[in-house]
Amino acid sequence: MIGWPPPLRPNAVETIALPQGPVELPKVCVHFKLWTGTPLADTYGHKAALDWLGEPVFAELAILRAFQADGWEGRWVDSYRRQYRMQLPGNPSVALPDDREALLNRLRKATGTYGGCFDVFCWKDGDIRFIEAKRSRRDAIRDGQKAWLEAALTIGLTPQMFLIVEWTAD
Repeated sequence: MIGWPPPLRPNAVETIALPQGPVELPKVCVHFKLWTGTPLADTYGHKAALDWLGEPVFAELAILRAFQADGWEGRWVDSYRRQYRMQLPGNPSVALPDDREALLNRLRKATGTYGGCFDVFCWKDGDIRFIEAKRSRRDAIRDGQKAWLEAALTIGLTPQMFLIVEWTAD
């Protein structure tokens, strides 16, 4: 199994309570800089705009950028608007490769819902990662995400394929 991009190497564990028992997921705590440039036209319901090397992004895109810088491919899985993104809203959405779409559709079928998928889906050399962004003290794993995680583990994905990114910003 391939490791993690340097800024997102796990430094903790988060225990998630699932019906079949607790599961421990890798976790990393990171700090981002807030965007101080031109305000974004669409903040997606007041998401914090972050500064990623001079580019305004949301946390999901900052995480995706870290993976891309390490040679991974990936997408922000925008379950809210049912799109895959590599840029801020207002830019065109992008498709997933067929095999990646098939995996997500398998999980959606298992859970019976479109929602619940972790925020970022990345792949490299046959390895996959699902990453969930959680703003420290403001966000927590929701029931739909627990159901999605449980379905993923049931079909053979392992906890090491997941990452919780707990982030702060100033």
